[in-house]
Amino acid sequence: MIGNIHDSVPNYHPAILFGILEKIKPDITLHEVDSKGMKEYETNNTSKENEITATNLYLKKHPGTLRFPFDFEGRNQYRKDKGMVPTDNLSVKLIDSLYKAKQLSSAETKLYENFLNTTKELMKIAELSPENFNNKTTDKISEKRQNAQYSGLIKITDQRPEFANRYVTKPNGEKISYRDGFKLMSGFWDLRNQTMAKNIYHIAEKYPHKKIVVLTGFLHRYYLLKELHKLNNKKYVIKEFYD
Repeated sequence: MIGNIHDSVPNYHPAILFGILEKIKPDITLHEVDSKGMKEYETNNTSKENEITATNLYLKKHPGTLRFPFDFEGRNQYRKDKGMVPTDNLSVKLIDSLYKAKQLSSAETKLYENFLNTTKELMKIAELSPENFNNKTTDKISEKRQNAQYSGLIKITDQRPEFANRYVTKPNGEKISYRDGFKLMSGFWDLRNQTMAKNIYHIAEKYPHKKIVVLTGFLHRYYLLKELHKLNNKKYVIKEFYD
């Protein structure tokens, strides 16, 4: 499993990922997209995203390689239809504005600063080589950061009236409060990762004795690895790319 930065940056770009794939020589690459996103992979020749560009290069050199999606099907539309988007980002922006205006309580300030500090810590790690954001230490920080968002910030959105009194309109015309939308997004983090892990494992079962590379944003690594270890009945070996 390779935790990625999706966009090309100086310390992690398609040539680096392509080099990693060349060393591993996978039979199958799995991608953090659904079936619609996979079709875009196959037709988009202008994208500069690391996973698309690197695997297109690898597939050109190794045309027998299989490539599959493993994300929650219809993920983007599902989030919009349920009202998680854009309430999630709007909720964080509102928390930030309350924080800057010093209107959060001391307990709420501590929750938000924990989120900010763990985010900054990960951003610094993301400026290093890929080994630095593909290890157990960073996985623990990623878990701490995601818990700070979906378990920590939700305590703010659940308690303060501002989040119950602000709404967005869903595609079906119904209104949903920031509070309810953020709560749904918090639950979807679990549902999405658990679904992705099951999809990965299903593909592994369908293609026994094949070397599979899972390409995902590095914030997902801790959750996917935890779920895969639960599902794994010692039939599969899960490795780091540098092992």
